[in-house]
Order: sequence, then structure tokens, then C-alpha cells
Amino acid sequence: MSMIVLAKLAISALLGLMIGIERELKHKPLGLKTCMVIAVSSCLLTIVSIESAVKFAEFSTNIRTDPMRLAAQVVSGIGFIGAGVILRRNNDAISGLTTAAIIWGASGLGISAGAGFYYEAFIGAAIILFSVNVLPIIIKKIGPKQLRQREMRAKITLNEDQDVTAFMRAIEEHDFELRHVRVRDTKDHNRQIELRLMTFEKNHTTDIYQLLRKVDGASSVEVEG
Repeated sequence: MSMIVLAKLAISALLGLMIGIERELKHKPLGLKTCMVIAVSSCLLTIVSIESAVKFAEFSTNIRTDPMRLAAQVVSGIGFIGAGVILRRNNDAISGLTTAAIIWGASGLGISAGAGFYYEAFIGAAIILFSVNVLPIIIKKIGPKQLRQREMRAKITLNEDQDVTAFMRAIEEHDFELRHVRVRDTKDHNRQIELRLMTFEKNHTTDIYQLLRKVDGASSVEVEG
């Protein structure tokens, strides 16, 4: 029995390692150690839950214990860790959702290994890695062009005599899709435009900066991507 338990924990550690390496390569908040701890801990709790149900059922026929009771608590409790990696950035964009989902997925792999479903666990890990790394590339190549776009944020200060409407039309001529525009007066009595624009992923942040800088009427440009 001890060898079986050891094998389950080793498999869950290997699965957590696979998921963790993928996050480490992308420099995400969820790292290798975190994934391994989640997977192994979930596996251990599943083993304890199953073994406890069998052990205590031997004492009396009146004892009825759900063998997956602790595993069910892992699934709901892991959400607290996932919520911690979901961030709201200054441009109101939400990041960390994929990392939070992978945290939940790592716990699922650990539970699967702990319950003895090794084949299913490895297939699940392979599908997770394929979905996160390979599938988006395929979809972007064969899908509509909107899937190859990304949102960027720009802050532009205009010259004192520049017409705001004419300036916006000049930007749109460069095939930018404007999502949100905010115009305000600065303390220096200049006009400042804050906007979100959609551009293709192949365009670097520096390319967008240089392009906006060349538009007539811009005294200063700040781009965040």
C-alpha cells in the first residue's frame, strides 16, 4: 500500500511540475513550486479521504463516509488561491484568469492521481498544456483577424492650437480601431487625449509610439501595451 501511495504522490508531483514549468517559462505569478505543492497536497488529501472512508467503514456498518469528501473541499477551497492571482491593471484590463484556472486545474490533476485515475490525469495535463500553448496559435492563424489584435493604451498631449477632432481623424487613418477616448485639459492648459486602440500583435509598442509621434499636433506621447 505504501508503494501505491508513493506512486500516486510522485505522479501528482510530475504533473504539477509539467504545469509549473509552462508557467515559469512565461514568467507568470504561478510558478513551479506552487503548482507542485497544489498538486501533491490535493493528491494527499484525496488519498486520506479515500483511505479514511475505507478504514472507518470497517468499524461499523452504520458508518457511511463519502470517500471523495475532502477532495470536494479542495475543489472549492482552491478558489481562494486562484483569486489572489487575478489582477486589475491601471488600464482596467483583467489579467491572471488563465493562471487562476491552471491553479484549479493543478488541484484537479492531483485529485485524479490521488484517486488512482493516472491515465485520465496525464491526458488532462496534456490537454491543458495544448490548450494554453498550442491551440491559441492555431486559432490565431486560421481564425478571424480580430483574434490577432491586442489592446493598447495611449496618452497624447496636443499642441495648444491643435484641433482635437482633426487629430483623431488623423489617427484613424492609420487603421487603428479606437475603443475608448477621453479628452481633458491639463494644468498647463493643454489638451490631453487618453485612448484605447486595437492593433495587430505583430506591431510592437515602440512601433505604435513612433507612429503616433509622427501625427501632426502631438507634443508628447505615452504608450502602454
